[in-house]
Amino acid sequence: MSEWVKAFSPASVGNVGVGFDILGHVIEGAGDTVGVRRIENPQVRIVAIRGTTVDLPLEAAANTAGAALMAMRDSLALPFGFEVEIDKGIPLGSGMGGSAASCVAALVAANGLLDEPLPAQALYPFALVGEAVASGGRHGDNLGPMLLGGLVLATAEHLVRIPVSQDWHCVLVHPEAILETRRARAALLGEYQLKEFVAQSANLALVLAGCHAGDAALVRAGLNDVLIEPRRAPLIGGFAAAKQAALQAGAMGASISGAGPSVFAWFESRGQADAAAPFIQAAFAQAGFDSQAWVSPINAPAARLL
Repeated sequence: MSEWVKAFSPASVGNVGVGFDILGHVIEGAGDTVGVRRIENPQVRIVAIRGTTVDLPLEAAANTAGAALMAMRDSLALPFGFEVEIDKGIPLGSGMGGSAASCVAALVAANGLLDEPLPAQALYPFALVGEAVASGGRHGDNLGPMLLGGLVLATAEHLVRIPVSQDWHCVLVHPEAILETRRARAALLGEYQLKEFVAQSANLALVLAGCHAGDAALVRAGLNDVLIEPRRAPLIGGFAAAKQAALQAGAMGASISGAGPSVFAWFESRGQADAAAPFIQAAFAQAGFDSQAWVSPINAPAARLL
């Protein structure tokens, strides 16, 4: 009963521009690690959170990982509980799915301690409970790809892995700035026109069709967020220049990762992505921001036991 099990969950690109709250993919490199121990007391206890200068809640119900494990324990009527330690590797307020990663890593670790572990898809409802603690809503655009890997379409009840060419890579650049998810969501309040939804639907369809067909031209035609990006871009210093740098370097498209301030760009090859990353970082530098960059296959691996 005292064995620790650790799991790692990668960072992610939420929304992928055209799929607000329903489309996302993982990023190789950055991620959160969570250790879980099975305990006799039927409760969830968070005993440590490391890797952040901000005090995150140790109370299980107020923590994404804790709330997810409570949902798992209650749903499965488990006669035991979990003790949790969280090591943050994703910057807070970065638009890289940090809250979702802690939640998913905790579930994957705890699942490894069950007498009969569940398939990854079965963890999704518990993950949605955890995500709601951080964002105020149950959306799976970060959770789905973390659970399944690669690019995933995530609805309230379904996770669908979208095929993507193994050659296609993403550049994710995180400027040293924080944009809280709730503030980014507040920027979306207001009226929208029907033609905006039609245009965004068309772009999402082009991206999904292009991924299924391996047709970069279709993705290039569709990877343009006309609904959310215009409202959030003013919150991100240097965004316009960073996006333009990515497009000039040959990106199929570029936009805000999750709620921001990170920016992502898709490329048809690893070489193109590697070459573009410094130009995107230079654009942020001109705006006064240091940054970190990751280059990753879009088909990056899911969360896993360590």
